[in-house]
Amino acid sequence: MDHNKQKLSGVFAPVVTPFVGDVPDLDALTYDLTQLRKTNLKGFFALGSNGEYKSLSDEEQLLVLEVFAQEKGNKVVMVGAGCESTKETIEKAHVIAQMGFDYVSVLTPHYFAKQMDHPTLLRYYERIAESISVPVLLYNAPQFAGGVMIPPKTVVELSKHPNIAGIKDSSAAGPARFIAEIDPDEDFSVLAGSMSFLYSSLHIGAAGGVISLANVLPEACAEVYELYTQGQYERARELSAGLVRLNQSISGTWGVAGVKAAMDLVGLRGGRPREPLMPVPDEAVGHIRQALVNEGFVVSGMERDL
Repeated sequence: MDHNKQKLSGVFAPVVTPFVGDVPDLDALTYDLTQLRKTNLKGFFALGSNGEYKSLSDEEQLLVLEVFAQEKGNKVVMVGAGCESTKETIEKAHVIAQMGFDYVSVLTPHYFAKQMDHPTLLRYYERIAESISVPVLLYNAPQFAGGVMIPPKTVVELSKHPNIAGIKDSSAAGPARFIAEIDPDEDFSVLAGSMSFLYSSLHIGAAGGVISLANVLPEACAEVYELYTQGQYERARELSAGLVRLNQSISGTWGVAGVKAAMDLVGLRGGRPREPLMPVPDEAVGHIRQALVNEGFVVSGMERDL
């Protein structure tokens, strides 16, 4: 099965889920997607960590996905479906496939972290890939998965599977160890999961990235990839360096709440995270605003009334 590597090349935004009170704000999500759809982003990641996937009920996840189905335009959409059991993950993946999305992204199970070894994860991903019609993306993010990592040898074996299209790696070490081991002739794409190592990962063979900062500055994040592919390495490196600094002030310090606060500052609708996550304190919102200005990005006057 040819997954078409072009579909997985470029920069994707792991889109946030806005809330009004304690309910998903579908109007705000619609607004954000209509704005992001106009940019050079390759696509969206729905129901990822930035989407606060684990904080949404199954019913809420479906409501969010219906908005993505309506508003995705010509963008490629990957959807998070990882659950603790193989059975529930497959059931969710079937729904995602029926809704017409392009890829299912599957985070490692992690409640029984000590048991998540090579044979267990290999069987988990193979069973999912063999049970569903849409291609699977592995998702390696130990910080969201009780420390569980997908071993490189597991990724190498899974890279040969006809219905496993790639991996998103958000681990602190970055995807270099996976890229080094995978046969470059395999139809398998490696995506960087952080702005911090997007630029360096492109140089060693990554296909693109799923970048939280792309919620805030989609064109700038997409431009790093475009400059790189045009061979304008110096310009790409300089732009990347500024975005890495910003990323550290926003997502690196405050996580999802920081991404949402920064979205508000640029005129998108991030809003508050869902409790128990707390919003960024007022003083820190000022620091995020200043960081955006310092890096030359326009801050709108539309930020929320704090």
